[in-house]
Amino acid sequence: MFKDGSSSVSARLHEHGSAAWAAATGHPMVKEIAAGTLPHQHFRHYFEQNIAYLEDYARAIAAIAAKAPDAEALEVLGRILAQIITVELPANRRFLERLGGDPGGVRGVATMEPTTYAYTRHLLATAALGDCAAGLTAVLPCQWSYGEIGADIAGAKPDDPIYADWVEVFGNPDYAELVDVTTSLLDRLADPDPASFSRLQVVFDASTRYEVEFWDMAYGPPPASF
Repeated sequence: MFKDGSSSVSARLHEHGSAAWAAATGHPMVKEIAAGTLPHQHFRHYFEQNIAYLEDYARAIAAIAAKAPDAEALEVLGRILAQIITVELPANRRFLERLGGDPGGVRGVATMEPTTYAYTRHLLATAALGDCAAGLTAVLPCQWSYGEIGADIAGAKPDDPIYADWVEVFGNPDYAELVDVTTSLLDRLADPDPASFSRLQVVFDASTRYEVEFWDMAYGPPPASF
């Protein structure tokens, strides 16, 4: 607890960015996924961008792990990295295939739209230039917001099996537990000094805004090639 009686660093970061957070977790695209009414071409567009994003997200986590101050931090960051590499990236590639896309055609930066490029450069730059706490702050809104989305729509039963399977990926207790250990690690590593906290707030807010912009991009008109 802080001397002024406020809550943890992660809770304060979350509260400060609550408006953008609500826009991300309650995005119309998320609601259409839960209802199973999102046109498939929009979901296909999402996965093409998300695969490229997640590859760089994994690289950012690896760079953050290299700065882990102790074994406990290294273990948590290793778990986050494994979640992306062994669970989420394979799942995204399978979803793309089911939607008629070609995972082999996703080629990193060459595939990225401007929002995806800007978001991933923000993550990679923060991971490279900041300390472990700053890097963790940058990657946390993605994991945490998907955890909240998963909890919110866990009871949804879309008729379309593609949407039902996506809900299952994030609406499970294991994912929620990983979010808990990640936020706990940030709370342990973050310096509560006001100046340090303000720097983390800038990073966290930028990532949260990019989450909103990523959903906006995916929900908008797909590329002309569709």
